[in-house]
Amino acid sequence: MKGLILSGGKGTRLRPLTYTSAKQLVPVANKPVLFYAIETLLEAGIFDIGIIVGDTRDEVKQAVGDGSRFAGFASKIGLDALEIRITYIYQEAPLGLAHAVKVAQPFLGRDRFVMYLGDNMIEESIRPLVEKFRLAEGDCNCQILLKEVENPQSYGVAELDATNSNRVVRLVEKPREPVSNLALVGIYMFDHNVFEAVNAIKPSWRNELEITDAIQYLVNAGFIVQPQQVRGWWVDTGKQADMLEVNRLILDRLEPQIEGVVDRDSQINGKVVVAKTAEIINSVVRGPAIIGEHCRIVNSYIGPFTSINHHCTIIGSEVEHSIIMENSQILEIHGRIEDSLIGRNVVVEKSPIKPKAFKLLLGDNSRVGIL
Repeated sequence: MKGLILSGGKGTRLRPLTYTSAKQLVPVANKPVLFYAIETLLEAGIFDIGIIVGDTRDEVKQAVGDGSRFAGFASKIGLDALEIRITYIYQEAPLGLAHAVKVAQPFLGRDRFVMYLGDNMIEESIRPLVEKFRLAEGDCNCQILLKEVENPQSYGVAELDATNSNRVVRLVEKPREPVSNLALVGIYMFDHNVFEAVNAIKPSWRNELEITDAIQYLVNAGFIVQPQQVRGWWVDTGKQADMLEVNRLILDRLEPQIEGVVDRDSQINGKVVVAKTAEIINSVVRGPAIIGEHCRIVNSYIGPFTSINHHCTIIGSEVEHSIIMENSQILEIHGRIEDSLIGRNVVVEKSPIKPKAFKLLLGDNSRVGIL
């Protein structure tokens, strides 16, 4: 089987961060979201992976490379890293998930494949589901993953046969009156018959080829579409609140590891990772938290569920339940920063300028809370 990861969207809900960076490269616990998708496929035994890229293709290529950077992960789970192959597939515009499948046809050929939305994260291993689909050749043309949600009107949802829960009746995209509470998780499995579907459907009102329409075509045409419910958590990391939530979930899995310098005036409590070249000086770090390479934390408090990426400096400040991306500085802020997503190369500092005032330089679609 092959893997197809979609990494070409514009990430409008995470602006202004995504004006300058791919949304799939925003880090969770100091690792890009896209890397979790790749590792999920590798763990499921899928080594031949195509990545759909768009305007941010150069950045994605630079981050992922040829797959060799995942050699360490592969060896940990007993895989041969030499088997990993990464292919980049350019999509000229975000014209829908089904359109991404169309442009990937030369790569996919007639192989069965897993399509994985690159900004989704899931708790469970998908290996058992992949194996089930791999072995069901001839008995299953498509497998969809479903998750019970409280707000189904915000998702594509599936209606199952009332007398046979293994039969999909129809799919509805963001229904005003939900037909069920089973949302489509952003992970799909297809055989080659999906190409008949994506070539037959018409663009939606959004001028996109919708994957729900393609799957509905398969259902209507008599192909076998099987649903599988996932029990663990699933997060679509499209919004700031979702990023912070999945960061919390991943940090809570941390194994404590202190490799950097922690002076005797500092306190480290709970699940905390401190990278080898990081320094913690006269500070308190309460886990779960992760401090990246070449960070300096001085006279500060780092609270639970915080990830601080490499080359960051935090002096005389307090940060909690936040993501701080690389090369950023937080300097002498008298008041706790929390529930925040701070981008790359950002400086947040106390201004010495009189009279006392807030001085801000903010990009489009920024949001700031001031006490």
